Amino acid sequence: MKENAVLEMKHIHKSFPGVKALQNVDFTLCEGEIHALMGENGAGKSTLIKVLTGVYGKDQGEIFLKGSEKEVSIKSPQDAQNLGISTVYQEITLCPNLTVAENMFIGRSKGASVNWKMMNRKTEEILQSLDIPAKATQLLSSCSIAIQQMVAIARAVDEDCKVLILDEPTSSLDDQEVQKLFVLMKELRSKGVGIIFVTHFLEQVYEVCDKITVLRDGKLVGEYEIKDLPRVKLVAKMLGKDLDEKEDIRSGQPTFDAQGAAPVFEAEGLKSNAGIQPFNFYINKGEVNGFTGLLGSGRSESVRAIFGADHVLGGKVKMDGKEVKISKPLDAMKNGIAYLPEDRKADGIIGDLSVRENIILTSQVLKGFFHPYSKAESVKIAEEYIDLLDIKTASTETPIGSLSGGNQQKVILARCLLAHPEYLILDEPTRGIDIGTKMDIQKLVLKLASEGMSVTFISSETDEMLNTCSRLIVMRDRKVVGELHESELSQGSIMNAIAGGETE
Repeated sequence: MKENAVLEMKHIHKSFPGVKALQNVDFTLCEGEIHALMGENGAGKSTLIKVLTGVYGKDQGEIFLKGSEKEVSIKSPQDAQNLGISTVYQEITLCPNLTVAENMFIGRSKGASVNWKMMNRKTEEILQSLDIPAKATQLLSSCSIAIQQMVAIARAVDEDCKVLILDEPTSSLDDQEVQKLFVLMKELRSKGVGIIFVTHFLEQVYEVCDKITVLRDGKLVGEYEIKDLPRVKLVAKMLGKDLDEKEDIRSGQPTFDAQGAAPVFEAEGLKSNAGIQPFNFYINKGEVNGFTGLLGSGRSESVRAIFGADHVLGGKVKMDGKEVKISKPLDAMKNGIAYLPEDRKADGIIGDLSVRENIILTSQVLKGFFHPYSKAESVKIAEEYIDLLDIKTASTETPIGSLSGGNQQKVILARCLLAHPEYLILDEPTRGIDIGTKMDIQKLVLKLASEGMSVTFISSETDEMLNTCSRLIVMRDRKVVGELHESELSQGSIMNAIAGGETE
């Protein structure tokens, strides 16, 4: 093993039916190091962690730990725990109805009786040694989320962990709680613990980490010292784009001149319970704009606030200059807003219903269930949109769950269009579908805009954003941090804006 390495993963491969999730990935973690594991959605981060913790078995490759002369076999999470590999997840996995001490020792007591005095005393010692502001005898539910995270970390460390995996531990914490967690992470680093830090927050990576490993599409992009990888270059490596790529990939595509058009939708100080900071937003008639940023930046949460899909905590919204209240999706729909959600399986399709039933769903809600479409009417409507969007289905009565992902997406898009919205929100409309269908959807978006519809388009692929959008709102760490207009749009300017304005 490499000198000072506490963990080495070599040539790791993992496949699922039709998907190569990891391809020849190496990862090395040293003692006393905080190492960020970075990559966009689908990059392979979660799969690599699950291989390391025994949730998945690897197809090929070797794993070595300090102190073991031979390759280690990790066939279950218990094996990982026994080898000193502990994971603290984004969602707290402790028991809030038990005390801090009980959570520290649950599953570790031997025999029929419990020495409560010893358990409480040892817990106090651990809490004090890690400077965690909690008492052994207080209920875990009385602690803040940040303190609960720290207790979970303390439990892992007390079990003699050599490798600590922190999987999105800061996603539900405020700034002060994040700083408390960072103090604990640095304390553990000083004690020689190797920490794998999985996060989407760039600022946090550069504040607390020593190294970065980047994955993309299941492959290793590289391992870097934090000082050698400015944020803009990190973004470029995560997205797979070179900073000097200047090609105007919108050339030849239909465009719409929205200059002078009045705003169709406006938001002022909009804020939701999903952690989005108050933001202002507008979209003009016939405009295609978008929210851009890395996964976890707040793109989806912003449009969910606009549509009322998340609980809105504050702000004002206007449609066509008139103030309206949008506190739930039905309010948005009645005001001429349609929304294609990011997760089509969880939030979009109703798998047991037919293509026809899925297409008419929103329109039927707006008509009211006391005014149902006749079977003949709904069949005619479904056939019209199947033809319009070239949906590949055996019939209007085919269960939507049996369609391909791309055709399911087209059915949801048909549902949105049937409601004849003034403002259409598309969140990752081309994720997981073939290149031909992607191009069809992009062309349709531009056609709709040319006919006067306003469209917000969100995609993880910057090429798609450049193809469709004339204005981009830049998100970072759940805040709106900038805006790029048509003359400023390029691969480089987008990555610079996401990274925080760095130029090198």
